[in-house]
Amino acid sequence: MIRTMIVDDDALVRLGLADLLDGDPGIEVVAQAPDGLKAIELATAHRIDVALVDVRMPRMDGITATARLRALPHPPKVITLTTFDLDEYVYNALAAGADGFLLKDTDPAEILRAVHLVAAGSAMLHPTAARRLIDRYHAANQPEATAAKARLDRLTPRERDVLALLAHGDTNADIATRLAMRESTVKAHVSRVLTALEVTNRVQAALLARDAGLTA
Repeated sequence: MIRTMIVDDDALVRLGLADLLDGDPGIEVVAQAPDGLKAIELATAHRIDVALVDVRMPRMDGITATARLRALPHPPKVITLTTFDLDEYVYNALAAGADGFLLKDTDPAEILRAVHLVAAGSAMLHPTAARRLIDRYHAANQPEATAAKARLDRLTPRERDVLALLAHGDTNADIATRLAMRESTVKAHVSRVLTALEVTNRVQAALLARDAGLTA
């Protein structure tokens, strides 16, 4: 059972998401918060596996809340929610440690899929809006490319192959199939990639790969 928390200042959004998530037999909504401050309090009191966090909220916004949630002793995975498909704050949330983001008008089935993927350790990078956002942000920050390339030089050729597929949003199972490897071997490679690149999750590794030009 995936224990989730919904963080949004709109009560109707919280209600709709709660109905959707609770309708999945593998997901349970254990907490709801109207802002980031309350989310930190609830995440400290409850074991949360995945938090769906709005970007724009009073008292504490979703970006700050994401960083605070990820810094907890038992941090939940975070999926950032936004109304805007080209919102630079979403990139900042990903950089703060979120494992993906969704638009609030995302198809319900995709929201459920995202929760399951993120809970399993994958990243939700597939929405077209997410890819456009990341690409546009990094296009304006080309000086970062040199530093990113230097960090990728720490990887073996096989680890670079794994990173390239990870950056496209492939799951460990997908990577294992594409590279003819055991899934356990892929997990080991991913762990070494994160350590070598000095990042904390797959999203940050994917961003670094894009900075370095490893993916289009």
